[in-house]
Amino acid sequence: MPRTDSPRDAPAARVPRTLVIGIAGGIASGKSAVARGLAGEDAVVRADEIAHEVLNDPEVVELVRARFGEAVLGPDGRPDRAALAARVFADDGDAASGARAELEGWIHPRVRARILARLDELRAAEAPVCVLDVPLLFENDAQHGLVRECDVLVFVDTDAGERERRASRTRGWAPGEVARRESAQLPLAEKRRRAHHVLQNNGSLQQLEAAIDSLRRTLGLPSEPTD
Repeated sequence: MPRTDSPRDAPAARVPRTLVIGIAGGIASGKSAVARGLAGEDAVVRADEIAHEVLNDPEVVELVRARFGEAVLGPDGRPDRAALAARVFADDGDAASGARAELEGWIHPRVRARILARLDELRAAEAPVCVLDVPLLFENDAQHGLVRECDVLVFVDTDAGERERRASRTRGWAPGEVARRESAQLPLAEKRRRAHHVLQNNGSLQQLEAAIDSLRRTLGLPSEPTD
């Protein structure tokens, strides 16, 4: 049964301004669904979508072409995300780590600038809530500083087996791929420890929605998100 709990003190349950929520959790844990449930479509800032836009920026396309070659480009001349991921997450130690760091060095500063610009827009519009759906929220905080922009941190807790099944079903990932990618990230236990609230997502969609509604009430948000 999904639940929320508070491993450490969280902000008071009232919203005098835009409440900024950071979402954390493992791969395929349901972070995006939780983000939508908390804020609605229009108030979720999705780093993955922004990264996709940035990856198609002509300047970045040329950097990718020069570094990784034509093999990682699709028929339209834009980076093929699957082919590029296969290169930068390859099992060849330092070479893969270096390639990943180089790619992130081109993409992350541009993504960060767009995230902050969107956050400023929502604050200026006095939106009641904004959710930052940023996969490496903790890992890259030294560079992007987004954790300090958050009033509340929520960890979506989903069993490893369930996450692997979801990744296989929705992304076509091979067994073990989730664990392999997460090995380069901050341990999930540490992300969970840093969160103000833990929302478990191992049950049905209806159970998840009930847990989200409970968390919205705890945070003093309107009963339904506004799109």
